Amino acid sequence: MATYDNLPVYKASYDLLLEIFIFSKNMDKEYKYTIGENLKKETTDLITNIYRANCNQNKRELIQKARENTEVVRLYLRLTKDLKQIALPKFVAINEIIESVSKQLNLWQNAMK
Repeated sequence: MATYDNLPVYKASYDLLLEIFIFSKNMDKEYKYTIGENLKKETTDLITNIYRANCNQNKRELIQKARENTEVVRLYLRLTKDLKQIALPKFVAINEIIESVSKQLNLWQNAMK
């Protein structure tokens, strides 16, 4: 078993978490404490589920939870774009990280079958 911090999916999700924290501090106050906090919580849950999946015998369920976290993060991020709380280039860059995490989780889940 690889240590969790050596997993590419963990590294990508950490990068995602860092980007979310950086961009959310510049959101309008109205959205910072609602959408921004939810984004941070979902992304933190995502990285936590990846860590737990790596350490647990029952990986499948935890990987599925991480995939669900990824989709919720994607939804919140789209909402921030539609509310004009994130610049388009930053939105695209963060979406690329989300896509990378999503693909890696999908591959990991398929490898468990």
